[in-house]
Amino acid sequence: MDDVKLNLDANGRGEFYISNEDKEKAKMMIDITGDDLTAFHTKVLPEYEGKGLAKKLVDTMVDYARKNHLKVTAFCPYVYARFSRNPEAYDDIWKNKKK
Repeated sequence: MDDVKLNLDANGRGEFYISNEDKEKAKMMIDITGDDLTAFHTKVLPEYEGKGLAKKLVDTMVDYARKNHLKVTAFCPYVYARFSRNPEAYDDIWKNKKK
């Protein structure tokens, strides 16, 4: 099962990640400061590409942002592209959308 987990340090830096036993499959590097969540980078290992893991990371991050009343700044090209394709779906949390 590809469950997404969150690992944050005391300063709010960390990642959403998917791993299998001791092997990391995918991760999204983030930072949380105040009521802002910044998504910096999403990476899926080549052998796990095409399995929907990046989408699963984004969906989990979006759920987390909504539950914790955070606004998302999408520096990650993948997150930005997903938000841009359907801006209405993320209007409540997307901080750096083009006006």
